Amino acid sequence: MAALCVLRAALCRAAPWGRRAASGGSVPQRIEEKRRAALLGGGQSRIDAQHRRGKLTARERILLLLDPDSFDEYDMFVEHRCSDFGMDSSKNKYPGDSVVTGRGRINGRLAYVFSQDFTVFGGSLSGAHAQKICKVMDQAAMVGAPVIGLNDSGGARIQEGVESLAGYADIFLRNVLCSGLVPQISLIMGPCAGGAVYSPALTDFTFMVKDTSYLFITGPDVVKSVTNEDVTQEQLGGAKTHTAVSGVAHRAFENDIDALLNLREFFNYLPLSNRDPAPVCECHDPSDRLVPELDTIVPMESTKAYDMLDIIRSIVDEREFFEIMPSYARNIVVGFARMNGRTVGIVGNQPKVASGCLDINSSVKGARFVRFCDAFNIPLITFVDVPGFLPGMLYPCQKRRGSHFFLLYYDEASL
Repeated sequence: MAALCVLRAALCRAAPWGRRAASGGSVPQRIEEKRRAALLGGGQSRIDAQHRRGKLTARERILLLLDPDSFDEYDMFVEHRCSDFGMDSSKNKYPGDSVVTGRGRINGRLAYVFSQDFTVFGGSLSGAHAQKICKVMDQAAMVGAPVIGLNDSGGARIQEGVESLAGYADIFLRNVLCSGLVPQISLIMGPCAGGAVYSPALTDFTFMVKDTSYLFITGPDVVKSVTNEDVTQEQLGGAKTHTAVSGVAHRAFENDIDALLNLREFFNYLPLSNRDPAPVCECHDPSDRLVPELDTIVPMESTKAYDMLDIIRSIVDEREFFEIMPSYARNIVVGFARMNGRTVGIVGNQPKVASGCLDINSSVKGARFVRFCDAFNIPLITFVDVPGFLPGMLYPCQKRRGSHFFLLYYDEASL
């Protein structure tokens, strides 16, 4: 008995947890303290600052996105392993580091989620942060379930140097391996710079929040120092820039709550993986209903434009159409709808914009959407009213054919 007492005392002196236990804190108490610290992230003051900017915290976003009581968190107590630049100090270590990861359900269907926590080191990516994201991506690929990333990150954690960059490489690899296997969705909910923008660009769909989310390789200050050009964050990488000009983002929403609720709706159109069918919803829209407006939507005069969206909404179930990239390459319309409760992809020329003429941007927009539908076995419905293809800066010459004009193009040298 005496020997056992001596051994126990030695273990208490040697192990840090033994010293804490000897000081009066039991294991359940210390676990609960860690849990409370993880739930607070960077602390109440930083949470309040996040709310003042009109943004939710990482955990609030997950709770709003997923069904109630369905979230199972992974690696809640993981901390970064950096010891340089004073990072090994206890004040610089936060349980869970700067990302919340796990799995849950959206309308009863499984999804894997990671949500970057801007209150902890600006959501910057550390080695531990990257490993947590890679873990949920690996499990999503293994079981066949979508990956949803709620991105709010300043980029690589500079204190960790190359290890942080290596973490990005691991994430990019999984983005590529998961492509066409499970749907990957990115929701940009804050300023994402540097390495934090590459992974969302590799995913299938990228959504943004107006006025609070930004995507840029490098910030306005660096641009000014290199090109001497004054540019704001919004001009460089805001939601309007990426949804209407660059085509990087697929849609933008008014605020965090609006974005997360729309993401829940969008999720209902997608299959869990390329091995699963898209969900089938109960249909209350009879297939034989009359749609008299279809008789008059397309005008008799070929010079008059009409809105292809009117036709699409008249045909699909409940007139519900989730349009993808509505502000980019508007001369073509793509998106998801349902026919008899089943998900279908819609592709249609838009005569209201540039007479529905195809150009490079609209072709890429349509092709990218068709590739996604092909990878995940989603049927396509195509509405065609196209005068031709616009190869570049050319001079149009109209020629009547049938009930609508076709456009022939000649370059300057041929005139």
